[in-house]
Amino acid sequence: MGALDGKVAIVTGGGRGIGREHALLFANEGAKVVVNDLGGAVDGSGDERSPVDQVVDEIKAMGGEAVANSDDVAEWEGGQRLVNAAVEAFGDLHVLVNNAGILRDRVVVNMTEHEWDDVIHVHLRGHFVPTRWAGAYWREQSKAGKQVRAAIVNTSSTSGLLGNPGQSNYGAAKAGIAAFTIITAQELSRYGVRVNAIAPAARTRMTESTPGLSDIVQPPPDPEAFDAWDPANVSPLAAYLASDLCSFTGKVFFVQGGKVQYFQPWTLTHEIDKGARWTVAELADAVPGILEGSLAQL
Repeated sequence: MGALDGKVAIVTGGGRGIGREHALLFANEGAKVVVNDLGGAVDGSGDERSPVDQVVDEIKAMGGEAVANSDDVAEWEGGQRLVNAAVEAFGDLHVLVNNAGILRDRVVVNMTEHEWDDVIHVHLRGHFVPTRWAGAYWREQSKAGKQVRAAIVNTSSTSGLLGNPGQSNYGAAKAGIAAFTIITAQELSRYGVRVNAIAPAARTRMTESTPGLSDIVQPPPDPEAFDAWDPANVSPLAAYLASDLCSFTGKVFFVQGGKVQYFQPWTLTHEIDKGARWTVAELADAVPGILEGSLAQL
């Protein structure tokens, strides 16, 4: 028995890297998988469809069931066709893994309008559009009296949650995805849908082209040593979050190698309250105390 037996899952960006590992593991755990990938380069250019077909062939070769889909998940009609493809191929949908993304790294003073817009479009809109159509599908099932047990797994990043110079566009999108996860978890719970997110650290085309990471992410010299940057390390957490073994929603986790950490959301900590309007001079004296973790004495 696999953790995902009987489930129908969509994995976006499933042709390479982490998405490919998700698709393979989900199938190995018993899911029927719609493998979605536009087939573009790491910067979003191009339209090569062979990687997604190769993943589907791999799944079928190991006895699983899968179909390929090459719709652009950031486009309105593309997202609808993707959800429809799962239902048409396998009769239902239980899991959506939003994983597709691109990079166009540049420091903010050199970034172009298109470099900003394209990254925000693919990541944020590429999460919103499939979620919107999948959520609407599950809402209609719930309204029709069916007990829905569905899950969405989003993909955030430490670049957004912790920050990384040269990735203001990517980081802003990934931080937005974390917020999107928390809010959609609150909205979709009434329909039987859980929404969680992972912030993975693994060797992919993206990390290999990220400044400061290209050397770090390489496999260890000893082939017998544990490869902490292997993208396959990430997928078990995604599969757990997608399965009925998981009961919580609205959470974000860091995952790398054998490490899983919970990201505590934005939290209000120390405060100062004058009980009246502050002056600028008073705030100049009082606010540093909050940052130092001590309460200012008024």
